[in-house]
Amino acid sequence: MRRSLLKIATSALGLALALPTFAAPRDEAALAAFAAEVAAEHGLDAAQVAATLDKARYQQSIIDAITRPAEAKPWRDYRPIFLNDARIEKGRAFLAEHAEALARVEAETGVPAQVVVAILGVETNYGGITGKHSVLDALYTLGFHYPPRQAFFRGELKHLFALAKEQGLDATALKGSYAGAMGWGQFIPSSYRAYARDGDGDGRVDLWNSLPDVFASVANYFAAHGWRSGEPVAVPALLEDGREPYRPASLEAKYALAELAERGYSPQSGGVPDLAATVLNLEGRFGPEYWIAFRNFYVITRYNRSPLYALAVFQLSEMLGRSDSAAVAAR
Repeated sequence: MRRSLLKIATSALGLALALPTFAAPRDEAALAAFAAEVAAEHGLDAAQVAATLDKARYQQSIIDAITRPAEAKPWRDYRPIFLNDARIEKGRAFLAEHAEALARVEAETGVPAQVVVAILGVETNYGGITGKHSVLDALYTLGFHYPPRQAFFRGELKHLFALAKEQGLDATALKGSYAGAMGWGQFIPSSYRAYARDGDGDGRVDLWNSLPDVFASVANYFAAHGWRSGEPVAVPALLEDGREPYRPASLEAKYALAELAERGYSPQSGGVPDLAATVLNLEGRFGPEYWIAFRNFYVITRYNRSPLYALAVFQLSEMLGRSDSAAVAAR
């Protein structure tokens, strides 16, 4: 029986190895037209753009990854991914190690050092996981084989060619996430071009190897999107018994606290400034969880549109700035 099973397994393995790997068909006409567009828009040679595109390969793993994002989880399951002892302790050590450089960035932009570090903690575990996918493959795969967001990713692929030209990068060698995000802070090409900054003064922006560039770029992203120094991000809230949760159409902070009170929401504790806000209704570990979120929360969602992501960044930043005992108590 064992010999028979072994023969079956061996035959199946041989058949699997003999089968060609799946490769989505390439639309050569569309790629040629795309290369001409890139060349015209960014002053590049169309033949060189086409030669680079010839090296791009379809990756089924990228399609698989984009269809099962972590943000699809409920808050009770999403939060522990980023709010755990290891990530908090590592972040606090990182914050202390780079306190001087981060303090300079905070003074220049008004963006708190712990918020910058929390972004790095959530995005790449403080630079430990910056992505193993070919950025060229990722943007080609999503731009030409993922119809739901085809236009967006084709736009990012165009920006990749422009970025490579501006920064002297080899587009075929860059590694990043399945969505084409790069470096410690996971900037997509358009964000890299628009918001990344030269923090070490060497004349170029390196989001993989220069922490001064990384710090300056993340902080500038928030400053450019309207971060307001000294204002709160979010506070826990209560919903009046018997009231149905209000579900705003967007995350934009545009409701007066009095208006939210009329809808049944109030801060759990006092001392909350009377600023424009919105509400979050989440599935927490112990049941429904409510938050009042302000303008700075909305700014975090410009980095990633998910309210779960923004709340994880905020809570991690809060824990990074607390004492050991306070951080433990908050969890």
